[in-house]
Amino acid sequence: MLQHSVSGKSAPDPYQKPVLPQLDERRLSKIAVLDVGSNSVRLVVFDGAARSPSYFYNEKLMCSLGAGLATTGHLNPEGKQRAIAAIRRFKYLTVSMGITDVTAVATAAVRNATDGLDFCEEVFEKTGQKIWIIDGTEEAKLSAQGVLLGWPGSFGLVCDVGGSSMELAEIYNGTVGRRVTSDLGPLKLQELSGGSDARRKYIRETMTRLAEEMGPQHNRLFLVGGSWRALARIDMQRTNYPLHVLHEYRMGRSSVSKTLAYLDEVGLDTLQDQCSISQSRMSLLPYAGEVLTELLDVFEPKDIAISSYGLREGLLYQQMSDDIRARDPLIEACKVSEMKDARVPGMGKTIFNFVRPLFYDASAELLRIVRAACLLHDVSWRAHPDYRAEVCFDNATRANLGGLKHSERMFLALALMHRYTNKRDDEIFSWMFRVIDATEVKTAEILGKAMRLGAMLWVSDGGQRAELKWDPKNEELTLLLPGDTSALYGEVAETRLQSLSQALNAKNYNVVT
Repeated sequence: MLQHSVSGKSAPDPYQKPVLPQLDERRLSKIAVLDVGSNSVRLVVFDGAARSPSYFYNEKLMCSLGAGLATTGHLNPEGKQRAIAAIRRFKYLTVSMGITDVTAVATAAVRNATDGLDFCEEVFEKTGQKIWIIDGTEEAKLSAQGVLLGWPGSFGLVCDVGGSSMELAEIYNGTVGRRVTSDLGPLKLQELSGGSDARRKYIRETMTRLAEEMGPQHNRLFLVGGSWRALARIDMQRTNYPLHVLHEYRMGRSSVSKTLAYLDEVGLDTLQDQCSISQSRMSLLPYAGEVLTELLDVFEPKDIAISSYGLREGLLYQQMSDDIRARDPLIEACKVSEMKDARVPGMGKTIFNFVRPLFYDASAELLRIVRAACLLHDVSWRAHPDYRAEVCFDNATRANLGGLKHSERMFLALALMHRYTNKRDDEIFSWMFRVIDATEVKTAEILGKAMRLGAMLWVSDGGQRAELKWDPKNEELTLLLPGDTSALYGEVAETRLQSLSQALNAKNYNVVT
């Protein structure tokens, strides 16, 4: 259920009619979402509402609206003023960006506070921004839909922790199932009387009740929310994990336990500086850790994945057609990147067909990453030639791409690096072997060198095209150059063919014209 208050009156449920314009009307528009949470107020501007939207602008302010709520029943007075100032700034920014409609939603602190509706009215009077107050089960649904934006078709339990609440939702086959909400937010627990024993007893009793409502949930646990991301960042710090991408970062029960102990051992202040976590967020982490410990004990998930997608992305997902939802977020993002940045949009498909014979027995999962690499093979052409390989590697390891495990991200980065260079210094890249094994490194090298060769063999649309043939039994590589395409084969192409042959450990390579 959603409502907003202007002059004290509740408006109809906006989802009877989509809050955001229809997808087809806003495909190329910038979409602004304002999330008024218990801890922070955040503005995200998406660059269009495609299957894997890009973040055009992202800013937050820690306002702590929910601080003291459990004791007073009211929003934090200082937090309200900070939030109003932030919203005024965000409103000004969006107008400057040419955005006339900002979708703003408020969660647990505003919906639970006795002055929540008054706050929304004050925001409207001072900034002109309407705020929709969503209930706990709607918040759970939106967060789960955000996870589905990144992991289409996933099965598991989504846990979204904010400052004043914690929501659970099950997902399966691209749909959201049972949903529950609770007050197990760190701000609430921080203010609970009775000390640590009373707090842990309360968490255990609440979690047991939630488990009865949700039923068995032993698939993957998806963690949504700033506290979980902060905990994952500390886990990376503890283990010296090489790839600092939070989305799809995996943890196990043992690593969670060790990281919570590490938090106590090293101290909040030290880790706050080392991990670039705000003081207000850091102070709440021990309470979030107690919740997560009990959650893992009660539900016993098979593994844990961090999701950078949540409520805000769920708002976009809710507006997508079934056709758009069914698309692969990784491939869609790569298609958009190719369309915007490649010299010859559409060449990625040609390159994929060219390299495909080298992966004749590849799994569907590997072919998906091969396709993504081919779509991205030329998007960094504007970089200086001396640095293109490095730029490709850095872009892939840091890009905002959904539907991509860390090992797949590293594979993609290596393949794109080899698109522009034959060599790499394994001493420099030794850190990556914690994320990807030696076989995958070799396969990525083969793909990159095949794309490097294929990029030299351009022909106009409708013309005959070069082909690769690979005979694994005889370990023989053949380049077919039909008709006039033989003119494309020169000294540089031969060098690249030879390099590919060496990567394949081929006994022979041939050129057939």
